[in-house]
Amino acid sequence: MRAVVQTVGRASVTVDGEVVGAITDGLLVLIGVTHTDTVETARTMARKVHELRILDDERSAAEVAAPILVVSQFTLYGDARKGRRPSWTAAAPAEVAEPLVDAVVEALRQRGAPVQTGRFRAHMLVESVNVGPRTILLDL
Repeated sequence: MRAVVQTVGRASVTVDGEVVGAITDGLLVLIGVTHTDTVETARTMARKVHELRILDDERSAAEVAAPILVVSQFTLYGDARKGRRPSWTAAAPAEVAEPLVDAVVEALRQRGAPVQTGRFRAHMLVESVNVGPRTILLDL
């Protein structure tokens, strides 16, 4: 599982003209799932995201109750080492990935994090204002 974690002043996801998730002063988390990921991987990712000391004064979302916007992003497993057309073979199929992204969201909520989400398999418009900028790649 991979996640790109960004500190944001605001972030939102729009699907078919409707805002389906939005936060202010928190974390935007793009999550990609690969074939070997499990529910335990999802729980570990949730813990790492929630406790990552990326906010001001090296604080975590857990410490300051910062909101988190989670968006599935299969392209994090794109491989463009050969040619110009990325291969997506390392990305888990949607039937595998969706429940694991949901497991990350559920694990964050169980930890007390206020979480918003994108919409799986939808064409999403993701907008964000990166603060810092601070962006971290977590790769489990």
